[in-house]
Amino acid sequence: MADRSPSEFRRSWRPGYAPALVAVPLGLIGTVCVVDVLAPQHIHLGPLLVAAPAITVAFAGARVTALMGALAVAAQMLIGVLRGALDTANLQAQIAALIVVSSVCVTVCVVRDRRERQLRRVRSVAEAAQSVLLQPLPARTGPLRIAGLYIPAEEEADLGGDLYAAARTAHHSTRLLIGDVRGSGLAAINNSALLLGAFRAAAHRQATLPRLAVHLDAALRWDTSQWRPQAEQDTNEDFATAILLDIPDHDPVVHLISCGHPPPLRLRGSRLTPLTAEASHLPLGLGGLLGTTAYDVQTFSFEVGDLLLLYTDGVVEARNADGVFYPFTERAPEWAKDDPDDLLRHLQDDLLAHAHGHLDDDAAVVAIRRLAV
Repeated sequence: MADRSPSEFRRSWRPGYAPALVAVPLGLIGTVCVVDVLAPQHIHLGPLLVAAPAITVAFAGARVTALMGALAVAAQMLIGVLRGALDTANLQAQIAALIVVSSVCVTVCVVRDRRERQLRRVRSVAEAAQSVLLQPLPARTGPLRIAGLYIPAEEEADLGGDLYAAARTAHHSTRLLIGDVRGSGLAAINNSALLLGAFRAAAHRQATLPRLAVHLDAALRWDTSQWRPQAEQDTNEDFATAILLDIPDHDPVVHLISCGHPPPLRLRGSRLTPLTAEASHLPLGLGGLLGTTAYDVQTFSFEVGDLLLLYTDGVVEARNADGVFYPFTERAPEWAKDDPDDLLRHLQDDLLAHAHGHLDDDAAVVAIRRLAV
C-alpha cells in the first residue's frame, strides 16, 4: 500500500488543532483501565471510555476517531478479562454501547469532512473568481508607485461592493478608478464586476476622461435595466459612487472626475489637503436622471514626492465600541513618508484595531506616490 501523502495526513486533523492532542483520549483510556482494574468490585469506570471517541471528534478526522473507538472497546474488554466479568450481561451491554457511540462519532466525522471538502472547493473557486475580478494594482506604472488595500466586511470574502482598478493609456498617463457600489451581497458583486470589466475594456482607449465616465455610467445603467420592465427602470436604485483619475507622466498634476465619492487626500510632507472637486456629479448609473451625461474634469497639483490616498466610506465610517468614527485624516499624515505598501499595512492594523477587528462596511484604499521620471 502506498504511503499517505502529507496532505492526506493533515486532513485527519481538524484545523487549529495539533496531533499531540491525541494524548488526551489515550490518557483517558489508560487511566480508566488502571483505576477500574485496581478499584473495588463495586466501582466501575468503564462507561467513561465512551468519552475517548467523543473527545477525538473535536480535533481529528474519521480514521483517528475510529482508532480511538477501537482502543476504547479493546480497553473495555481488557477490563472485563482482568476482572473476570467479560461474560456478564452488564459488561457486554457496555461494550455494545461503546461500539454504537464510536460508530456514530465516526459517521459524524465522515459527513462533516465531506461537507468541509465541498466547502473548500467552493471557496477555492470563489477565491479564483474574486482574484480575477479585483486584480492587484501594478506596483509601478510610469512615475507612480501604487498599492491597494481591500478589507471586506464579510468574513471569507475577498470582494464586495468596493472596487478599484488601474490602466495604462497610450498617452503616457495612468488612469485609476475607485468606487463603492450600492448595497451588498451578490447584487453588489455583480455591479462591481460590471464596472471593473467596463473600465478595463475602455480606460486605455477612451480619448478623454469625461468619455470614460460616460461609458461607465451607460454600462451600469444598461446592464441594470435591460431586462426590467419600464416601471422598474424608473425606480432602479443600482448605482456606484466613484472617482476617476488620470495622472500624466510628465505633468505634475492629477485630473479627476468625482461621481458622489469622498474626495482624495493629497499628502505633501505632513500637510494633508482634500482634493474636493467643484463639480460633484451623480453616482454612476444615475447619470441619465438629469438628461445629460456631461462630466467636468478638475485638475489639482500632484508633484514629485506627493502621496495621494483614494478611499471608500468604509474607512472613514468605521466605528469603535463607543461609536467614534475612525480619524482617517488625523492618522494618515503620520505615515506620509512611508512607502505606499508600508503605509497601507500601518493603516490596516490601525483601522482594524480601532474597529476591534470587524468592519460594518467594506473598505478600500489606494495609495499613489509620484516619483521622479
